[in-house]
Amino acid sequence: MKNILIKSAFAIASLFVVESSYAEIKLPILLHSHNDYENQVPFYQAYSQGINSIEVDLHYVDGKLMVGHDPEDISALRTFETLYVEPIVEQFSLNDGRAWRDSERELQLMIELKTATEPTLSTVVEVLNKHPEIFDVTKNKDAVRIVITGNIPAPQEFEKYPQYVMFDGTVGTEYTKEQLERVALISENFRQYTHWNGKGMMIASELAAVKSTIATAHEMGKPIRFWAAPDGVTTWYTFYNLGVDYLSPNNFNGCIEFMRDYHKKSYQIGSLATSSGDIARANRLDKVSRSFSGFNNDKLKLSQPIEIYTPEYKNDGSKGKIKNVILLIGDGMSFAQILAADCVNGGLSMLNMNHIGFQKTSAKDTYTTDSAAAGSALATGEKHNNRHISADANNTPIESITDVLHGDGYKCGVVTLGPVLDATPAAYFGHSTERDNSDEIADYLLDCKLDLLCGSDYNSLVKRGDDVDMIKELTKTYSIVRDVDDINEKDGKVICIDDRMSKAASEENLDLLANATIEAIEKLQVDNKKGFFLMVEGAKIDYAGHARSLPGSIVETLSFDLAIAEALRFADEDGETLVIVTGDHETGGLVILDGDPKSRSVLGYYVTDDHTPLMLPVMSYGPGAAKFIGTYENTEIPIRIKNLLNL
Repeated sequence: MKNILIKSAFAIASLFVVESSYAEIKLPILLHSHNDYENQVPFYQAYSQGINSIEVDLHYVDGKLMVGHDPEDISALRTFETLYVEPIVEQFSLNDGRAWRDSERELQLMIELKTATEPTLSTVVEVLNKHPEIFDVTKNKDAVRIVITGNIPAPQEFEKYPQYVMFDGTVGTEYTKEQLERVALISENFRQYTHWNGKGMMIASELAAVKSTIATAHEMGKPIRFWAAPDGVTTWYTFYNLGVDYLSPNNFNGCIEFMRDYHKKSYQIGSLATSSGDIARANRLDKVSRSFSGFNNDKLKLSQPIEIYTPEYKNDGSKGKIKNVILLIGDGMSFAQILAADCVNGGLSMLNMNHIGFQKTSAKDTYTTDSAAAGSALATGEKHNNRHISADANNTPIESITDVLHGDGYKCGVVTLGPVLDATPAAYFGHSTERDNSDEIADYLLDCKLDLLCGSDYNSLVKRGDDVDMIKELTKTYSIVRDVDDINEKDGKVICIDDRMSKAASEENLDLLANATIEAIEKLQVDNKKGFFLMVEGAKIDYAGHARSLPGSIVETLSFDLAIAEALRFADEDGETLVIVTGDHETGGLVILDGDPKSRSVLGYYVTDDHTPLMLPVMSYGPGAAKFIGTYENTEIPIRIKNLLNL
């Protein structure tokens, strides 16, 4: 009957497990189940989630060890052996003599003596001694580590108890060398140092006291936990950053989910909370972008901030002539992505643009857009259904701004730090009711309305579902080059497919999009009296949102900002160029939790791996920039550009 109850309890506990492999997850901080017996399923609920330390309160009653915080909590069925000893013994049997199958993990059982030290502690020892291979680390290095807290004996009496019995310590107690060896960890009353409630930050004097206590514990060579501390996300990351060794969350699931990939939620210029070999991959990319290899967290470190360009503002907002338009789109970029990059970099070139508006991004058929509908709205001035590329429901092409401008004699270019046939760039030259119809979209390149197309994914132009040799067809009109630096080595129309543009931004290639922007501007000025339109996309800010990688988002945004700087620099030199910076949608629901501009560090959390319907900033510079102030639909951007150009 007892085994049936235990197995039933374990089955019930599984309902609380978010992910079955939690016991194998190595978090950057230890977790402690305080008052574990108050959980709906004692022991199993914490154990099934891989909690490192489990605490139980014991009362000695008529020769038995009863579980409960107060005497009134005690019941005949809630004994130490039933709720904790027997389940642990069973799990050791299932795991070949270890707490978990992962032998590197330890399980700590903290036993709080609620009644007098004796005979409570001696009875605990008597019970544990029945299973030395499970509770005695001197007999089995993988045994459960036993720590006594509450009514513990005086330090000079530690030696009376078996060596495997360890004790809870405090920073204010003086221990001999031998006594300190029996101390497993330091436990301190948080309220002794601060009144902080887990919101915002501790006041300076209290923070200093907490830091001093942590430092003292570590100088003693012991991990530290605080009891009577607040709980929640702010406490979790504050304690982690302060060097606290144990968290005592009420919400195991939330805490594990938050801490398990902390290195993907934090970033600092010159440093990186890294996980060797860890790759953050996006699971929601579409056909032409699925080959993206992900963000290698070890390669996202930047040794120094990027340079910030401050415009001259000579023609900013004027009613002067507009000859050229450069539209820069940060795919997946909204306020939070900009704020994170700004915090670690100490400023951004895009934030030096004084004319700011806000665009709404919803698609024609749904509140939350995809890149196809959003890119098409920015290209055509009309709302689209999700997955449509500049086409209506009948697959009738809708003119993009490049179609219109090409017909009026402007040179047109598209540059993307991603696949050339992906949704956003495709919206400026192709048409289809399905963004994955890459063959259909590529066929529109044969219309030759672009003077320059630059991005990645050569194979998307080679591998086709028919017998057409697309590259051969394109070379009848375009020169095909494979390096950004060669864009201006060829006369006439150019398609540049640079494999480097398929990779995540890093210190090695951070200026690649900026260099492509410089080359594109130069190319579009050749033999051009009318003017040009250039769209530049920072494609992988979106990928980082899908992968929930804050480091990836920051590095991609900084790469994008370098391209913005080059556009602004040219606008100042030219005097007749309008620069517009915006996004197509936000990706990930990024929330900035904390940051420190002085240390150039930031902490953020993605609430989803999908798009959100947030409004986006629209930053503009140069003649006509004032026309983009206000709040409007995304379709207004190309409409206002055409109006400014009298088209």
